Amino acid sequence: MARIIPALAALLLCAGAVSADDKKVLIRWYGQSFFEIVSTKGTHIVLDPHAIEAYGRPQVKADLVLMSHFHVDHTRTDNITNIKQAKQINALKKAEFGRDSWNIIDQQLKDVRIQTVGTFHDDMAGTQRGKNGVFVLDVDGLRIVHLGDLGHTLRGEQLRKIWKVDDKPRERHPIDVLMIPVGGVYTLNGLDAQKVVEQIKPTRYILPMHYGTRVYTDLLDLTYFLDEQKMGKVERFRRTNEIAIDPKSKPPDEPTIAILNWEKKGK
Repeated sequence: MARIIPALAALLLCAGAVSADDKKVLIRWYGQSFFEIVSTKGTHIVLDPHAIEAYGRPQVKADLVLMSHFHVDHTRTDNITNIKQAKQINALKKAEFGRDSWNIIDQQLKDVRIQTVGTFHDDMAGTQRGKNGVFVLDVDGLRIVHLGDLGHTLRGEQLRKIWKVDDKPRERHPIDVLMIPVGGVYTLNGLDAQKVVEQIKPTRYILPMHYGTRVYTDLLDLTYFLDEQKMGKVERFRRTNEIAIDPKSKPPDEPTIAILNWEKKGK
């Protein structure tokens, strides 16, 4: 028995090491542009929360709430169950005469680095719908980009800021996950969204957002975004709103266009 116990202890230690190495970054979609990211250390980042009834008015907790602009379907912090404890960051701020200006951020919260890039909500330099902010997140070594309500293809300087690594603007940091609006009407349409994907070149996942679904038809559906696309392989997650990424894994040969459900069904 004395020989068995040390062997069992060693086995348990090995199992613990494997478990630690198996930690993954979780990403959940709740419809529209509402995402939740959970780091391997358990930090919860929520982006552009809404309260759209068709999507069930999802309620989540957060350590950090990020909002790309001031429109109501991106700023419903009352859907955050612990909002008084969560840190809130808006990519825009109110300037003189009620105009919006970009709130340029470069901050570290726990194990997450947050940066913003100023863009526009339309393809006319913001004269129609104003400004928009892009969030660039570094989570467990993964770079995750949420484009908010981007309404145009990216300019060179905007693209360089998304790719930038610290103070080395000539170095390009691969974008692992891209969250991109594709439903037109107020943002990029499907064809222009394809162009932006080609500009950014994400390596692991392309997550379309802000598009029409069977329960929410105010926007265009995925048809134009997926039509004759050459961006990556399409995978439909019909029963879950979640993907899990091992940050230590090697990126695939081509990214996955993940069509998530807006809720998790069953077990």
